[in-house]
Amino acid sequence: MVGGFLGVGMPEPGGESDWVRATREELETVAEWCAEADSAVPLHPFPAPGGLLPWAASPQGDFFLWRTGPASPQEWTVTVGSRSSVRWEYTGGAVQFLADLAGGVLEPWALPPIRAEVVAW
Repeated sequence: MVGGFLGVGMPEPGGESDWVRATREELETVAEWCAEADSAVPLHPFPAPGGLLPWAASPQGDFFLWRTGPASPQEWTVTVGSRSSVRWEYTGGAVQFLADLAGGVLEPWALPPIRAEVVAW
């Protein structure tokens, strides 16, 4: 857990199938969020071209998503969907997003300020 609210997960060794299943369930929620989003550019979940793929979440219902694309995953950007229905884009990748958020460089917009600590989730 980053800053007491942002959970970044990864599969435990041997738990990859469960992790994939959970990600597919999250994609159903992302699909609903995309359908309800008031956006000039339509949003779609992965695996649609440019689709949104979750990589982190908060217990309050915030989504942290990669905007996938034809480029390599190292070039995917971050989309944040907050629990308050605010959506914003970050032009860097997930690691830089986390570094900027934890370092206070990034304005958290509709997200709560984070404590500069990392704990196990």
